[in-house]
Amino acid sequence: MTDITLLDGGMGQELIRRNGQPATPLWSTQMLIDRPELVSEVHLAFADAGASVATTNSYALHRDRLRGGSSNHYASDDVVLPDMEDQLGALLGAALDAAEPVRDRGRIAGAIGPLGASYRADLHPDEAAAVPLYAEVAQVLAPRVDLLLFETIPSVMAARACLSAGRQTGRPVWLSFTVDDTEGDRLRSGERLAEVVEVAAAADAALVNCSAPEAMPAALDALAPAGVPMGAYANAFATLTKDFIAGGATAASLSARRDMGPEAYADHVMGWVAQGATIVGGCCETGPAHIAEIARRLRAAGHAIV
Repeated sequence: MTDITLLDGGMGQELIRRNGQPATPLWSTQMLIDRPELVSEVHLAFADAGASVATTNSYALHRDRLRGGSSNHYASDDVVLPDMEDQLGALLGAALDAAEPVRDRGRIAGAIGPLGASYRADLHPDEAAAVPLYAEVAQVLAPRVDLLLFETIPSVMAARACLSAGRQTGRPVWLSFTVDDTEGDRLRSGERLAEVVEVAAAADAALVNCSAPEAMPAALDALAPAGVPMGAYANAFATLTKDFIAGGATAASLSARRDMGPEAYADHVMGWVAQGATIVGGCCETGPAHIAEIARRLRAAGHAIV
């Protein structure tokens, strides 16, 4: 019936499960140093489940997140982060290397997370400062990926910065926004999602991620006027706690929803497809079993995974 792009699921939480160690502020980054083979293992697991796009483990690779000392938002009185800013290029290379085992299994998306901190539009630098920081990462990823996926974009200004940086590379640019968990038509900044439609219309795809599954229908309705391929990949967190959004916490402070197993999550996904979404997958707390169930349901409904 329809060609559907099936993204993978949540890399960070899957790494925590497979590594068996508590999460730290650098958990997904640390795996690129300590156990890069585990990152490849997760990529392969998602590909085996049916994902047609592998998302590089580069979401957290920004200068501000790798900077040591108190200037790093993820530092606290009892967490002293090492200064790894000079390793940015090497870590991006490691993330790309880890995705190589699935190179022949589909497309590779170069993941670029938000500057500052996830969900925190107030910590995002202004557009003039943000564009070169995003562009630096995008230009390292671009030669070895099929597209650039800017994720968890919290504001209109951040979206403009991501699009501007991505367009410097010649690679397709997908913009993925994070929305309020109860008001899916509102960005984390408080701005209406409709305010970002003009920016989204200039991208190659517009998506919503790392928000509650229940918020996605309203978000997709708000994005539809952009007129570009759209999609969604939700998280399965029990809650996005105020402490986590305020920062200084790690994924260890979050838990998975008991009511959002593969079958329940796939129910949501098929609803998004019925709304016109052609790019779907999973975010945090969705694993290979979730992707496998989505793949099964898509094929059963007559869709082709591309």
